[in-house]
Amino acid sequence: MRIEGHLPRVGRPTKGGSLPYNSANGNGAKAPRITVAFPGTPVHRVPAWKSALDITCVLLALPIWLPLMILLMLVTRLASPGPIFYRQERVGLGRRHFSIWKFRTMKMSAETHTHEHYFRELMKGDRPMTKLDAYGDPRLAPFGRFLRASGLDELPQIFNVLCGEMSLVGPRPCTPKEFAHYEPWQQERANGLPGLTGYWQVNGKNKTTFNEMIVMDLFYIKNLSILLDLKIMFKTCTVIARQLLESRLPAQSKREDTALPPAPILQTLVESARKSPRSPTTILSGLAESANKP
Repeated sequence: MRIEGHLPRVGRPTKGGSLPYNSANGNGAKAPRITVAFPGTPVHRVPAWKSALDITCVLLALPIWLPLMILLMLVTRLASPGPIFYRQERVGLGRRHFSIWKFRTMKMSAETHTHEHYFRELMKGDRPMTKLDAYGDPRLAPFGRFLRASGLDELPQIFNVLCGEMSLVGPRPCTPKEFAHYEPWQQERANGLPGLTGYWQVNGKNKTTFNEMIVMDLFYIKNLSILLDLKIMFKTCTVIARQLLESRLPAQSKREDTALPPAPILQTLVESARKSPRSPTTILSGLAESANKP
């Protein structure tokens, strides 16, 4: 008997969620419908206001981001031979795979094994997720470091937002290879629509550990609201300006900065998520009042 899966309350095929069967047997009769539920994997419906807010903000900012995108296309073309855009598969809402587009920041034929190995080590270790860029990554193309530090390399993902695959605010979508190493509680991160910016990006980002990032993403999914999205959008501009300033500092200074211990609230959230048999989203709901607001 073949089983085909879909997400509850979303109704689109995926690998998890409820598993219905709706096909004919060998005699041409309808086979019974079988549903298998996976406990501890709540799936959040994307509220209508979120799509409306995304489309409104994208259209209002069109006179800003469209000329900027055209300018960056010209800069990328002139600075380094090769394609302007870089396409990569990511994991989205409900573990569905989709393709994102970025401005190419690496030299042509740059190997990716170094980055994959480095990120796996960050996932295993309890240390800040400092980018390889901070140590002078030789694979970067001219202007590549600036694009990555400012986040402008992600600008083409506005079209993913318009297609409904992403939101302006949400957890950053990870690659399928990264997701394959996630623990079950960390996979709940895929219950939220991925975004261009998010709660983690404006509350420490590369100065936090991998588990702290996951916990902050789960906190955002649990406390989704218009007000929270607007706060994150406004704070993103300040964070980008600070990142550009920090990118000019010596590498040694940045390494010292990223060695700062995490905030007590994050330590509490991470330890609770690791030790408790409950879902991390349930833990976060009880600690929401004590968490820092963006």
